[in-house]
Order: sequence, then C-alpha cells, then structure tokens
Amino acid sequence: MTFSAFSRLILLLSVGMLCPLGPAFAQPSGLPPGMGPAGPTEVGVVTLTAQSVEMTSLLPGRVVASATAEVRPQVGGLITEVRVKEGQDVKAGDVLFVIDSASYQAEVAVAEADVASAESQIPAAQATVTRYTTPVQSGGVAQTELDTAEATLARAKAQLLSAQASLRKAQLSLDRANVTAPISGTVGTIEGQLGALVTENRADALTTIRQLDPVDIELAESSTNLLTLRRALTSGALEGQNGEPPTISLTLEDGSSYDQTGTISAADIVVSQTTGSFTIRASMPNPDRLLMPGMFVRATVSVGNQPNAYLVPQRAVTFNDEGQPTAYFVGADNKAEQRVLTASREYDNARVVSSGVKDGDELIVDGLQKITNGDEVSPLAVVIEDNGVIKQTPPREVADATPIGGAAPGAEAAPVAEANP
Repeated sequence: MTFSAFSRLILLLSVGMLCPLGPAFAQPSGLPPGMGPAGPTEVGVVTLTAQSVEMTSLLPGRVVASATAEVRPQVGGLITEVRVKEGQDVKAGDVLFVIDSASYQAEVAVAEADVASAESQIPAAQATVTRYTTPVQSGGVAQTELDTAEATLARAKAQLLSAQASLRKAQLSLDRANVTAPISGTVGTIEGQLGALVTENRADALTTIRQLDPVDIELAESSTNLLTLRRALTSGALEGQNGEPPTISLTLEDGSSYDQTGTISAADIVVSQTTGSFTIRASMPNPDRLLMPGMFVRATVSVGNQPNAYLVPQRAVTFNDEGQPTAYFVGADNKAEQRVLTASREYDNARVVSSGVKDGDELIVDGLQKITNGDEVSPLAVVIEDNGVIKQTPPREVADATPIGGAAPGAEAAPVAEANP
C-alpha cells in the first residue's frame, strides 16, 4: 500500500467515526443520564393572613421600692430594746425600738394630778355662781359679786382644759418611747443599737423600711415616641387597650425573663429639659423579692395593637441596594416574584409588614438560595418552629396550619431543612 492510499484509509476511518452511517447511528446521542431539561425549583412556603399585632416598646428602667420610710425617734433617751432584725418583714404599727420611758411616765403622772386638781375646783366655783344668781335678780347680792363668781368658774374650766392638754402631750411622749413602723415592708440596715442615746428627730434614721412587693419600675421614654404613639392612636393605625392600663414584662440584667407581669401606674407630666424624656412608673409584683431597689432592667411595654398587619419571618426578608426590605412570593404561573415591603418594626423573629402583601399570599421561606426573580417554582407548605427549623406540613394538616408568617404551633411535621435563608 502506497503512502497516499494509506492516507485515504485513515481519512475515511476518521470521517466514519465522526459521522457514522446507518439507521442505528442516525440520531444524536443526547445528554448524559440525569442531565435533561431542569424542572421547577421546590421551595417551602407559608400563607400570610392579616392580623392584629401587639405594639410594644423596649425601655430601660430601674427598680425602686414602692414605698420608703426612714424611721426616726420623736423623743429622746436611751434605747433599751431593739425588737427587729435587718431584712425582717414588719407591719405598720409594729414596735421596732423601745426608748427608756421612766421620765415620760413621771410626766404623765404629774399631768394626771394637775387634771385632778383642776377638776376639783369646778364644783365649788359652779356652786358659787348658782348661789348668787337668784339673789342678784331680787337685789339681795350685788351684780359684781356674781360676775366675780362666774369669772372664777371660767378660770377653773380653763385650768382643766390646760391640764388635760398637758396630760395628752405627756401621754403622747410616753407612747412615742415605743418607736413603731410607719409602713409595712422590709427592714434595712439598723443604725440604732441597744444602749445608744438618741435625740428627738435626729438626722440619721434608726433604720429604713421599704415596700418590696410590689415594687415600682421607673422607665424613661422620649417625648418624640410619645407624640408618635398619640398620633397612631388618633389616626386608627394603632388600637388602644379599651381603657386598660398598658402591661409590661421585664428582662433582667443577666438576660433572663422575669416571670411576672406589671402595669403602668403613673407618668410624669414634665419632660426633662436636658434629656427630652419623661418618667413612666409601673407597678410590678415581687413575691420572691427577686427585684431589688437599684437594679436595672429592660421593660417591654405593650401600648396597643396594630390592626391589619402581616408577620413576615426574618429569614424570608432581604434588603435591596436601596436598603428596602424585600421578599419572594409565589406569583402567577408558579413563578418567584420579588416584592418590596413596608416593614415598620420587628416582632418575635418576624417583621411587621403593612403593605406589599395581601391575604393568601404564599411567602417563600425555604430554598431562597436556589431561585431568582421569575424562576419557576414548586411550592411546598411548611411551618417554622420556634427553634428556626423548617418542617413540611402533611397534606391532611395544611388546612389546620395557622398562617401567621410561617409558624403553626403544635403541628406534627416532617423536617425539610434547617433555618438557612
């Protein structure tokens, strides 16, 4: 075989391999198995429904005693008894300290004697007046003598009143030798010790009593927020609480939640000229004495309800280049539709949305990383648990699922994916 014949053979074999002949090889081989045309992307969705969402405000606060009384003696003398201990709960009227009362008892005895002496003068003076009254009318006794007798009777009565007042004063001093609790509460540090000499209305208190159940929470709120709240209530964008005082819940310094709920009891009527804020006072039950005066807390205040709002889970919300919140929904023909939302605030791991959605919209909460605007999707009803795990809702329970931005508490569901937006 010549070189040219060999070359033609190679060329024919090459052409035959590239373009095989015959019916068995006339059709293209196609794509590899599993690489056919892509179908719709499966995504997890929740159905949104308008609802009334609680409006809250997070404020810094400080715990103060609901009532405080500094105990001071109202008479002087040596303390002979201390009947209370630090940290003890007392009731109003309980005796806390006893001051030596011997001198006050003597004063009471003297005052009682003066009262008895004054009382003894009145019968004789009254008898003289009675004896002179009739003769004066008949001319047997001069009018001046009757006038003198009546003056003597008046002085006797005045001396009795003075003696009785002195007795009451002496008795009051004797009673005040027992220093009592002016209010019910818990006793603080005791400064008045046994044997100490105290004086009337001394500058330093013997002890301080504080009422710790309930306690007051002093909150600071800006006047700007107050104006915004009032406008929202007036316009109807926020529903009031039917005359009921706003409620508050507390978060303690260690991040834990306090297990009691309080109510707003008062608000200052003056705005601070330096901070532009005013003080709100709330009353909070404190049966276990967990809240102590001076402790700082964060208070969540419920100020009303926002009607016709939608809760859109945070995991479904992204922000565009202009900083606007957006989310994907299942649109016409089962295509992903990205919308710009009007979100006012956060609430329980969701955003409160007032526009951009409507009842029955299917919000995409899972599979977001696999879609773009306009992609064809296959929606699958899911629920979002409190721990962020997404689970598929079985078909028989779809109708019972609560569409509040994703979660249907208590639904038995099969896990689909972890919370990865």
